Amino acid sequence: MARELTEKDVEILKKLAPECGDLTCGGSGHQFHAILPPVSNHFAESAEDFTGRISKLSDEELAYITEKILTGEEGLGCVEVEDAEALVKLIHDRISPEMAKKVIAAYESGAECDR
Repeated sequence: MARELTEKDVEILKKLAPECGDLTCGGSGHQFHAILPPVSNHFAESAEDFTGRISKLSDEELAYITEKILTGEEGLGCVEVEDAEALVKLIHDRISPEMAKKVIAAYESGAECDR
């Protein structure tokens, strides 16, 4: 679901990808409409890099992103499989196993990526 990033979203995106300059996808020229897909696809160099980046999130920020995923505001369709797995593990370990299961269900039922 495309959305306008809030100030909080931008703060989180910049925390995860400090090298992110103008919030525009270099490939398409469009503004980013989510937090995790740009980090996964444009900034993280590997699954390990993505894991390191999302590990910097506070519990409050992780809960915020989790809620956005569950409401459909934060899409995971374009997130690399390995990165989605790392996110689910982090949610499992730091929020709850139940929330991790809900995120898995959201990921599995989500829209495909239009790459």
